[in-house]
Amino acid sequence: MAKLSSINKNERRKKLVAQYAAKYEKLKAIANDETLDETERLVARLKMAELPRNANPTRVRNRCATTGRPRGYYRKFGINRIELRDLGNKGLIPGLTKSSW
Repeated sequence: MAKLSSINKNERRKKLVAQYAAKYEKLKAIANDETLDETERLVARLKMAELPRNANPTRVRNRCATTGRPRGYYRKFGINRIELRDLGNKGLIPGLTKSSW
């Protein structure tokens, strides 16, 4: 199990990303638009820099829903590889079977 503080920190980051998502996307579109003047693009980049660091979507870490483990994460299931194996062996994940040959 991951440290509870790490899990909570990641949840706070998710909330900030959701809060600033529209503003961040708008500024990013302006900053990447090559048809605009350089000064407008620079102003947009400076405004992006004024946003909180944790409002950047790349700072959110994918974590297992049950244990909070950050590594070996499967996006399709939302859990890590160890939990996937345990739940798969118990038959709790539909369509997942342990292969043997």
